[in-house]
Amino acid sequence: MKVLKFGGTSVGSVERMAHVGDLVAAASPCVVVLSAMSGTTNSLVEIAEYLYKGNVPGAQETVNALEAKYRRVVRDLLRGGAAQTAASATVDKVFAGIRAFFNEPFSEAAEKEILACGELLSTAIMHAHLTERGLRCSLLPALEFMRTLESGEPDMVHIASRLRRMMETAPETDIYLTQGYICRNAGGGIDNLRRGGSDYTASIVGAVLDAEEIQIWTDIDGMHNNDPRYVEATRPVANLNYEEAAELAYFGAKILHPSCVLPAKLHNIPVRLLNTLEPEAPGTIISNAEPCGTIKAIAAKDNITVLKIKSGRMLLAYGFLHKVFETFENHRTAIDMMATSEVGVSVSIDDDSRLTAIVDDLKHFGTVTVDRNMVIICVVGDLEWHNRGLQARVMEALGDIPVRMISYGGSNYNISVLVRADDKVKALRALSAHLFCGDAAGE
Repeated sequence: MKVLKFGGTSVGSVERMAHVGDLVAAASPCVVVLSAMSGTTNSLVEIAEYLYKGNVPGAQETVNALEAKYRRVVRDLLRGGAAQTAASATVDKVFAGIRAFFNEPFSEAAEKEILACGELLSTAIMHAHLTERGLRCSLLPALEFMRTLESGEPDMVHIASRLRRMMETAPETDIYLTQGYICRNAGGGIDNLRRGGSDYTASIVGAVLDAEEIQIWTDIDGMHNNDPRYVEATRPVANLNYEEAAELAYFGAKILHPSCVLPAKLHNIPVRLLNTLEPEAPGTIISNAEPCGTIKAIAAKDNITVLKIKSGRMLLAYGFLHKVFETFENHRTAIDMMATSEVGVSVSIDDDSRLTAIVDDLKHFGTVTVDRNMVIICVVGDLEWHNRGLQARVMEALGDIPVRMISYGGSNYNISVLVRADDKVKALRALSAHLFCGDAAGE
């Protein structure tokens, strides 16, 4: 059995939901994981922000607009009868639940309940649509099987046990439908797997069911070898291994959530990236395939800040780096790149919300300088150090571009360079021209 995940843009309109119904019908038997309709989660976040500020009229206005949108979807997608009645009842229940928060103190737990509403709505409407088409479809509420541990990691034993039991209660089913993104935490409260977490849901479900394949359907035909917004004539990469895909996802390839890869990798389940609008396109397949000695793709991660800590006391000073790293740990801020010398260390971060406090603490150890508005350019492929020449080609391509930092050797699949944001597009284009021109970049 295959697991199919459809993102928000794939179910972003009545026409696209109907098209997804066609794809699901052709793929059955299968498990389908749905995101909220595009724009819904942003509206729910806005509602929560109004309620945190005590602005009930602002929340009410946003709720009314969102509810009107879903009532139009139900009216236009469904022909009437029992299917439309069932979907309308879910819309009534969900929006009544949101409005129940208007007259009580708002909390983080309440916010998470509101953020779960998008997936509850999309799956209820899709279930009604598939049922109306005469398909044997069962809705499996994710809140009844998807649970995380206290660490925030998925409780795979619980998920496998509960999900299989739920599926066994509906044996005459061709399509099992569930929500992405949402879950319950170790305390039983409604929670989520963070933005993009529907990919993670699909990977977890695929792993516990030992699926034949996990398909991630979006609005682009696979993972491209560069960013098509800035570089012309990019191409989908036909094959990636899990490590290459994880590097690209982390460093800016938005098509795939970075957490998605691990459960599939551990259970050796291929992940295929497909385009809802061009379902015949082969897309990208991610598997345990051995690397093939080539550079595959380039990605960029924006809004990077670099801190340089320089100290004469660092020379041969035991524990200096420990103190630096401990500072970032104390402020719950992850480091992306690092470079060291005898008298200093430079690190990059993508979360500058605690920057002032971090700088204040680091000044105990040396002189601190900060460079903002930087970009990490990530070149991914088979970059194991024995493969001579690939590193040189990357640096040759950037010969006219100032490079602030270079990271190589921490992974066999990645060379990262740090450049100014003003040089980002020039760097992406130069790398494509130098690395892919005349090559079978999609291999």
